[in-house]
Amino acid sequence: MGRLFFQPQDFNNRKQKTENRKPFFQSIRILLAMVKIEHTVFALPFAFMGALLAAQGLPSGRQALFILLAMVGARSAAMAFNRLVDARFDALNPRTQNRALPQGLISRKATILFIIISALLFFWAAAQLNRFCLLLSPLALAVVLLYSYTKRFTWGSHLWLGAGLAIAPSAGWIAVRGGLTLVPVVLSAAVLLWVAGFDILYALPDEDFDRHMGLFSCPRRFGRVRAMRLAAILHLGAAAGFILTGWLAGLGWLYLIIALLAGILLLLEHSLLSPHDLSRLNHAFFTLNSLVGVLLGLATLFSLWP
Repeated sequence: MGRLFFQPQDFNNRKQKTENRKPFFQSIRILLAMVKIEHTVFALPFAFMGALLAAQGLPSGRQALFILLAMVGARSAAMAFNRLVDARFDALNPRTQNRALPQGLISRKATILFIIISALLFFWAAAQLNRFCLLLSPLALAVVLLYSYTKRFTWGSHLWLGAGLAIAPSAGWIAVRGGLTLVPVVLSAAVLLWVAGFDILYALPDEDFDRHMGLFSCPRRFGRVRAMRLAAILHLGAAAGFILTGWLAGLGWLYLIIALLAGILLLLEHSLLSPHDLSRLNHAFFTLNSLVGVLLGLATLFSLWP
């Protein structure tokens, strides 16, 4: 059958190959690919939803710019940190063995520098928004960075990831108003459930690997069938939370119809998968989930359009 996993010396050999890597700025394309910069689409619409709801219309151009920079900085730092601390596991996992760090395409030093620059961008952008954003920024960054360690000790790591992305709508609201009310909290709770649900689905192919390596996940803890049921329950709660957000914010019928459509997309996501067939997982994970965020963001925008 061949080796299911790489041996530890494979990672050590690749780690040694990174000693003479390209200078950091020549490797920026690899770094951006490594952190999947395009996946910012998952959290960014919700940050702008929070800002739109707080402003009851369009936030200022300055606010929108620094919300964008803060989101890119925080997410890039978190993703690069995750790739760094998980490099050993990624090298041993057939699904992730071709990532940049395990393959020696980028050095650890370049990755650390990228994390520092991204974190500084986040802190600077937060400072440009308001004092409360700046004060909360270290806590927000700690939440998204510490996620990378949660699979070492809890199957609730999916919920932690959800909490990290759930910061986005509340952060967008705080960027405009400097405080919180019920509406962004409900929206953040919905995002938490939504992200936790699709992260459970994304972890399904790694069930055997997680068990072999002593890592924790819902598929490993409950088995594939029950993990998929749990993900469906979380997505049902997320759909309800998106609808409740629109009702509390008085967004009207357009938003509520789109929120129902988002719920249908989540249902479709589950219909594409079965415990014995995960061949359409990537399509379900990226395409449908990115549509959920974009559609809800646009629905909020047009509902509040002056």
